[in-house]
Amino acid sequence: MPIRPLRHRLAIIFLAMLASTLPLLAQPAATLGTPADSDAMAARVRAEYLHAWQAYHAYAWGHDALMPLSKKSHDWYGVSLHMSQIDGLDTMLLMGLDKEAAEAQQDIDKHLSFDQDIYVKNFEITIRCLGGLLSEYEATNDPQLLKLATDLGRRLLPAFHSPTGMPYEFVNLRTGKVRGAVTNPAEVALLPEFGTLSKLTGDPVYYDTAKRAMTELWKRRSSLDLVGLGINVETGDWTDSTSTISGGIDSLDEYLLKSWLLFGDRDCLEMWQKSIVAINRYLAEQTRFGLWYGQADMRTGARTTHEYGALDAFFPAVLALAGDLSGAEALQRSSFQMWTLYGIEPDTLDYIRLSTPNAGYPLRPEIIESTYYLHHLTGDPIYLHMGQDYFDSLVRWCRTPDAYAALTDVRTKQQKDDMESFFFAETLKYLYLLYAPRDTVDWKKFVFNTEAHPLKRFTTAGPVAN
Repeated sequence: MPIRPLRHRLAIIFLAMLASTLPLLAQPAATLGTPADSDAMAARVRAEYLHAWQAYHAYAWGHDALMPLSKKSHDWYGVSLHMSQIDGLDTMLLMGLDKEAAEAQQDIDKHLSFDQDIYVKNFEITIRCLGGLLSEYEATNDPQLLKLATDLGRRLLPAFHSPTGMPYEFVNLRTGKVRGAVTNPAEVALLPEFGTLSKLTGDPVYYDTAKRAMTELWKRRSSLDLVGLGINVETGDWTDSTSTISGGIDSLDEYLLKSWLLFGDRDCLEMWQKSIVAINRYLAEQTRFGLWYGQADMRTGARTTHEYGALDAFFPAVLALAGDLSGAEALQRSSFQMWTLYGIEPDTLDYIRLSTPNAGYPLRPEIIESTYYLHHLTGDPIYLHMGQDYFDSLVRWCRTPDAYAALTDVRTKQQKDDMESFFFAETLKYLYLLYAPRDTVDWKKFVFNTEAHPLKRFTTAGPVAN
């Protein structure tokens, strides 16, 4: 295949950077050519969503996920929680896929039951299923969706019944029994979903329970205002003192900021303001390859590793939402380096050596999320070009005759028999929104949860950009 003009120019810039330490994309965006046709790109993304969804419908309907290579269904816990349908429904509503959305909504209404004797991961079920049902209720006013969300929220509450109020990792949906006393800050921070459930039902228990968990975690931060990767919810002791913006901590800071935007919760705003100062002081690292965020010890601030990955690539979106556009754009340039290094991003990159400790690509959305945020906030056409590069790479390397598949190794492009529900909820949604009309989601009225389900704001609190 011929190299596209954007990738060619970026490759030249990247090579120049290696030789002279100039930042990536030092050239003005205007030199990169005419932006992609947004209407045509939105239509292409929509068509690829249908390609993947029709395969799910044909081979895994009513189950959590499709295994795209074997064309088999997969349920996380042996019984279906209709995860792909819940995760995909609001994307279809935004795309105007009314027939497909109606089919999914009807199947959820009729067949989804949370009365299951299974231990589920509290965090994943909250962001995917609870967040999805709440968002889709707000979009459709279907009372069954709110009924299901309320039932699920009630069944998840026992996870928070620890001595500290921070949630256990797993909870049994039928019995309320719990397990997994060692968790991480990301899995403690669940206020957007539980808070929205309280606002919609009028029952404050969900909001109060989730906020207490976040507050108890924050009380245990270090004197540097950093948190670690592991904490025991029974004792409150840290089990891993590594501080990072990556998986395990990522959505804590995202949800501190978004809880302020959703509910006007000033306590959350104050926690965010202290946290971001510490993150920028101890985790940010300016190298000859640009701005990155690595890892440090939460107690001493000493640098431990120089790793940045696909999960970290959400952070430009959070910085941009908080008003730090210069920091967001600098970090996005680094994320794009990570993508172009192999033609698609690895799960982890050592940004000093430019090597990858983990070369898989599970169809993650975070770099696309940040690209959408930055384009929405700046209007710079460079982000349309970036989006086209992501899309073309996905089609070239991850598309199968029936669906899309993760990659076991971005260097060899070997496909893996896996297509998680977030591919419908996030990856293709953010790609579509990047090219769709700006008001497809009104940022004055909605905030995305960490699974990209738009939740209605219950306040006009700032900062939020228009």
